[in-house]
Amino acid sequence: MEKLSKPLILLLVLVLAVAVLASCGGDTATTEAPKAELTYAMSGLYKPFNFTKDGELVGFDVEIGQALAEQMGMTANPVTNPWETIIEGLKSKKYDVIIGSMAITETRLEQVSFTNPYYRSGAQIFVGADNTDINSPEDLAGKKIGVVKASTFKDIAVTLTDEDKVVGYDSDVIALQDLTTGRIDAVITDAVVGFSAIMENGLEIKDVAEPLYIDEMGITVRKEDTALLADLNAALDAIIADGTYDAISTKWLGRNILGE
Repeated sequence: MEKLSKPLILLLVLVLAVAVLASCGGDTATTEAPKAELTYAMSGLYKPFNFTKDGELVGFDVEIGQALAEQMGMTANPVTNPWETIIEGLKSKKYDVIIGSMAITETRLEQVSFTNPYYRSGAQIFVGADNTDINSPEDLAGKKIGVVKASTFKDIAVTLTDEDKVVGYDSDVIALQDLTTGRIDAVITDAVVGFSAIMENGLEIKDVAEPLYIDEMGITVRKEDTALLADLNAALDAIIADGTYDAISTKWLGRNILGE
């Protein structure tokens, strides 16, 4: 067999190398890197903010999380966790943030950080529609009050009645339903949640007096995650400015609940 000349061998090697590089380059151009995931937690029991429908998490909080994730170029992954251990779950890194209608309080700020408020609402007293005994916060003395466990509503309830008469629930909706059975005398919950229960579920309940206080709700972040906190605030500003926030709020609550 005739031997190939040295220049010809070098030319063949060069051609082969170029072909390999071109092939690799083509693969790189058509392969898209996977997006980072934003895992955010909620109780899943707080209709219309976050609840399960047909086996899927839905609601205002869920869609706000989806919009924020999209704005940050991430994939949204909403999950549930019992409310009474939700901050512990965040600190142990079970999820990245909490988007679950958590009120910003001084006590919580000792453990975690919060974004700017993403909505505002008030703590409202609700009673049965035929209740004529309770017309003010003062009338709650000695009465059984239903609240969600480990919530700010419980904190105020114990100042209005005996502590052993404060009944803890996993869900505001279940507590409101119990008003119609007579098991409890009143419920303290978010005003929007109560009004939603009246409109959507036809519960025969009514609100009493003015809101007890106004809460500002924030997205909850671990204290060390300062970069994520800044990104979330920037994304929140963006979805408010472009109308996405207003559309989500109007869809679930009939109005813009950010307030000023």
